[in-house]
Amino acid sequence: MRSCSVSERNPEQTATRPNFTPGYGIDAASTEGLLPWSFVTERMEKARNYWVATTREDGRPHVAPVWGLWFDGAFYFSTDPRSVKGRNLARSPEVVIHLESGDEAVIFEGTVPRVTDQEELTRFAEAYDAKYGFKPDPSSPDQGVYRLQPRSVLAWTEKEFVTSTTRWSFEG
Repeated sequence: MRSCSVSERNPEQTATRPNFTPGYGIDAASTEGLLPWSFVTERMEKARNYWVATTREDGRPHVAPVWGLWFDGAFYFSTDPRSVKGRNLARSPEVVIHLESGDEAVIFEGTVPRVTDQEELTRFAEAYDAKYGFKPDPSSPDQGVYRLQPRSVLAWTEKEFVTSTTRWSFEG
């Protein structure tokens, strides 16, 4: 059964200012300049590379770039279940995923359960092929596909960092 996508949760209603330490100059009470959810979705749709951070068994972090997709209101990526990422995710699905840009930052925190629904895997493979010109085999055990279930998202533009820094919460 597919979980509720981010867009189905109406993130526009959950946009807030994160509570950064005072030295950053961000007024946590102000809502002026909050970014729209479309800022996140547009950048996730257009990006080619995404960074995925997982945790090794001994607690050390592991970060690696992946190709992925934003479709159906969620972020998907694949990795071989035997890779470092795949082994880490089998042990703990907790991740941080972010884009390459620090000038237009988008950072997700959440979990990435493995996708097992064959119809969903087939749709992922088709969309992946359309974006990257490479079609994963959705029936292959070497193609672990994961769908992000975010707890929170941070985004900002460097030029307007103090007023654009926005947080979306999906807890509960």
